[in-house]
Amino acid sequence: MAEFTPGVEIATETPTIEVTVGPNNPMPIGRQTFRLVVVDDAGNASQADQVVIIIADQDAPTAVIRGPRLAPFGRSFELDGSASFDAGGGRIVRYVWTYMGPVT
Repeated sequence: MAEFTPGVEIATETPTIEVTVGPNNPMPIGRQTFRLVVVDDAGNASQADQVVIIIADQDAPTAVIRGPRLAPFGRSFELDGSASFDAGGGRIVRYVWTYMGPVT
């Protein structure tokens, strides 16, 4: 596993590497470029090859709805969705409310 920093080379003796990301070191959403140069046993370096990886937030946000346990008949009350969150780093931009009817 490797924590990549832009412009800093990481040398390995194996042909694969795991890009380590997580909550403490997220890779920014968007297009990210990685480069590979290989060196043979005589010390000859290849031309660089590159790949563009698109980092996308593909995790659904979590809806959290709060409301009073008891509301008086014939009176208004408030529902609150402000505790909803997106663990993938996105922003909640719309709240879609639906009354589902009485509990059966």
